[in-house]
Amino acid sequence: MFPQPNHGKSSLFSGSISTSQKQRNYLFKGISWQSQGTIKYLLFLSCLVISITNLNPASAHKVEVAGDVGGTLHIEPNDNPRAGEPSQAWFALTRRGGKVIPLSQCNCQLAVYAEPYPAGEPALLEPELKPVATERYQGIPGAEIVFPKPGIYELQLNGKPVSGARFKPFKFKFEVTVAGGSTQDTQNQRDVNGNLVDGESQKLPTWAIALPIFGFIAILVVVLRSMGGGRE
Repeated sequence: MFPQPNHGKSSLFSGSISTSQKQRNYLFKGISWQSQGTIKYLLFLSCLVISITNLNPASAHKVEVAGDVGGTLHIEPNDNPRAGEPSQAWFALTRRGGKVIPLSQCNCQLAVYAEPYPAGEPALLEPELKPVATERYQGIPGAEIVFPKPGIYELQLNGKPVSGARFKPFKFKFEVTVAGGSTQDTQNQRDVNGNLVDGESQKLPTWAIALPIFGFIAILVVVLRSMGGGRE
């Protein structure tokens, strides 16, 4: 007679197979969950790299404080003035507590100097201040400035209250870096500070922005493929 199959062993073996399959399925689920987390993290990093690459390092407003008056300088476009091109500058003046000081309440003068300059040297430019309205400020001092050459400049804003206004006289000094303009000669030239500069080097080339982005995307693709191959 042929031996009868051992149903107990078969049941035990099938149970072990079922348990093993459950473990593998659980393991794959864990890998899938970890992969999803890794993908999300890598996508977050890629977005962060792109945003950092596109940031303009000169896009922050400049702030000065003197006595009970605070002053914020902003220059259009994007706090990145270029030589030979008109730039709109405005000064948000506020008293302690946040109350805005309009130009009508301030006897203000603006002077532009090329850095460095000796004491007593006359200003390179003295733009006329006019009331401007921008963002949440109304009637604050503003002026159109055309910087002659690339380089570092100092903007000095002096102010004292007119009759009836209440704030202390102030003097603000703002340092401004001016890049080469698009209409300038592209050959080597000296900036306002006496340094030799290349007009073309003032602009960040497109390939320099795109290269790190494509490089990171390539790394992302390789990592995803390697994780996909590990599951097979």
